[in-house]
Amino acid sequence: MIASTASTASTASTASTASTASTASTASTASTGRAAAAAPPGYRRSRPGVLRRLRGWTAITWFLVPALVLFGLFVLVPIVVAVYLSMFHWGGFGRPEDFVGTDNFRKVADDPVFRGDLWRGLVLIVLSLAIQLPFSLGTAVVLNQRLRGRAVYRMIFFAPFILSEVVTGVLFGMIFLPEDGMADHLVGDLPVLGDLAGKWFSDPGTVLPTIFLVMTWKYFGFHMMLYLAGLQGIPKELLEAAAIDGAGAWERFRHVTLPLLGPTIRISVFLSVIGSLQLFDLVWVISRGGPTHASETMAVSMFQFGFKRFQMGYASAISVVMFLISIVFSLLYQRFALRRDLQGAVTVRGGA
Repeated sequence: MIASTASTASTASTASTASTASTASTASTASTGRAAAAAPPGYRRSRPGVLRRLRGWTAITWFLVPALVLFGLFVLVPIVVAVYLSMFHWGGFGRPEDFVGTDNFRKVADDPVFRGDLWRGLVLIVLSLAIQLPFSLGTAVVLNQRLRGRAVYRMIFFAPFILSEVVTGVLFGMIFLPEDGMADHLVGDLPVLGDLAGKWFSDPGTVLPTIFLVMTWKYFGFHMMLYLAGLQGIPKELLEAAAIDGAGAWERFRHVTLPLLGPTIRISVFLSVIGSLQLFDLVWVISRGGPTHASETMAVSMFQFGFKRFQMGYASAISVVMFLISIVFSLLYQRFALRRDLQGAVTVRGGA
């Protein structure tokens, strides 16, 4: 009897639930039908996914606009203005009116001083790639080992990069001061280097190597830190496996460390070349391009013509040539040297 009563109650409850659900479904269907009938033809309800994407693009736009405005004001606009002024013979005062077309660029191509600037820039690039970067890499390899106080050594070697170029130029101007400078006192009694005393920045044959020495002191710490970061990203398991297989220290460095350090080395080379092409501050503070243009660079020549001789049109042409050299090198280097690194850094949606 009790079981029969329970079964009857369960049946009644099920029927009531089904009736309620059917009524709710009918009401929902009717409401949807009324809403669809009330909507105008061609109307489509916006999906939550579309709204989320719109909000995401709005946020991205708000973040990008300030950067694009600054990039346009401080990069694109000066480039356009420099190209425009390079077409005029203009002294920097008043409106440029004496249009000369490409005469300034022909003058740049025929100027032996500017060709010398190109040659000196190439010399600095070669010296940087052959001496400065290997020295930075060797220092990074040593400081990547387990040494007592290696953090202090890293700080000491990186400290010169923190100093401004003006401070560095003034400091080495005092160090290489003729007769009273520390450099003359150090090499004065040496049999080979004694002839350099008093000639560091005053002799055309020694001024460029001396400036490169100052450049190396200033910038090698930056490249050293780049190489240290790359070395610390190499898995130690690979080096241990190579050691177990019988590879010595040189074999491990040549066949394991250098290939894995390739992306860092390529970035370091790129920064070193661009920096040598655009070198200005150190040269201007130390030697102002002298003596007799022996240490002059393209940037120093541009400054001399623009702000010393008031030939802004010709100086603008030099700046355009510098920009073209830099951008062509950057594009070619990206195409042939950084191509594999950039491809490895790109993640394709839906790809493996």
